[in-house]
Amino acid sequence: MSLDAVLSRIDADLGAATDRLLTFLRIPSISTDPAYKGQVSEAADWLVAELGQIGVDATAHKTPGHPMVVGHGGDGGRSLLFYGHYDVQPVDPLELWDRDPFDPAIEDTPKGKVIRGRGASDDKGQLMTFVEACRAWKAVHGTLPARLTFLFEGEEESGSPSLVPFLEQNRDLLAADLGLICDTALYGRDTPAITTMLRGLLGEEITVTGPSRDLHSGSYGGPAMNPIRVLAKVLAGLHDLQGRVTVPGFYDDVEEISQQVSQQWDALGFDAGSFLGEVGLSSPAGEADRSALEQIWARPTCEINGIKGGYAGAGFKTVLPSQASAKISFRLVAAQDPLKIRESFRQMVRDAMPSDCTVEFHGHGAAPASRMDISDPAFEAARQALSGEWPKDAAYVGAGGSIPVAGHLQQILGIDSMLIGFGKGDDQIHSPNEKYDLESFHRGMRSWARILDAIS
Repeated sequence: MSLDAVLSRIDADLGAATDRLLTFLRIPSISTDPAYKGQVSEAADWLVAELGQIGVDATAHKTPGHPMVVGHGGDGGRSLLFYGHYDVQPVDPLELWDRDPFDPAIEDTPKGKVIRGRGASDDKGQLMTFVEACRAWKAVHGTLPARLTFLFEGEEESGSPSLVPFLEQNRDLLAADLGLICDTALYGRDTPAITTMLRGLLGEEITVTGPSRDLHSGSYGGPAMNPIRVLAKVLAGLHDLQGRVTVPGFYDDVEEISQQVSQQWDALGFDAGSFLGEVGLSSPAGEADRSALEQIWARPTCEINGIKGGYAGAGFKTVLPSQASAKISFRLVAAQDPLKIRESFRQMVRDAMPSDCTVEFHGHGAAPASRMDISDPAFEAARQALSGEWPKDAAYVGAGGSIPVAGHLQQILGIDSMLIGFGKGDDQIHSPNEKYDLESFHRGMRSWARILDAIS
């Protein structure tokens, strides 16, 4: 019955909670633009004040960049760390917005009411679902449901330069048993999800050099080695005919998903044809013996992101170039070591160089994958709690991209995290006319109340 009282409080307070979010959204906390430094600090101070209203002792900690808001509240139950970010993306191109991005409003759409404005979904609306769930809990019970630590970052949209040093310098301040992150999305409009796998990322740029200068192909074509030809052979050899990556040792540390997770993914009914059809494609091009969903969430990849060499302008130029280069990215999973993959890839490329060519490498980041331990009973308790709020059962899912903070919390604080968000695929985050469904905001608050009740 105590949970029912909290849920009823959330329902009754929806209007006031929405007004608070609209106030928050009016603060243009664009972290990438130095012109908005004062507004980013204003947003941090606003959060400190809001947390104070629910009995949380919060402070905006200075960093070399923008403030980190840290708060503590509650004195019983499991120790939980909730992370969100209060900074937002720039709004350009402004002319494509239907309204002032920092003059948010509730709008009626064919799919229901939405909260329109920059940061509505990424991440202010998501962040506030948790704060408002705690507010309702405090109003009903007079206390918070667990020992809660709040960590709100102001630099997520600008690369988080202060995050790792802050975590390393404040391990005791941020110590917890489990992390909660609200910066993800529903699987489908009615299907909630707990993201438990995040792929890592390795970036490599290679430059192949042959002759000492660009050459006339009529004079040198034939006897002179062409770097584009060498590069093309290297790139073509990165995959076999079954779509597998050929870098030596690439799959050594790749783990299979569990039967439990496999069954949940099958039950999602993912339609690869429709997924690819939306972008004018029809057939999965990855590992032939893996489903498209598994390829996105649980398998490593190698992709060629750009190629440069010779003359590519208008008209024609019969040049034999001195250099050719390519940018290549690897999405990594499970226990794959990005530095091990990097060295194996580079050695493979070196071995492919003919005597008249040299190769140079430039790395563009190396972040390992994150995989959460769902054997912790809290994960299944949270999944069941989510299932009680939404029309369809919640599922453990993976993410094709990367959310670095989850890995940082694992590596620095030693805690796994539940990544639970209520965004939708049409929220237009990072784009003009960003929105957050009012249903996502409302059910998000109710979802967190259910989860806190189940795991605290």
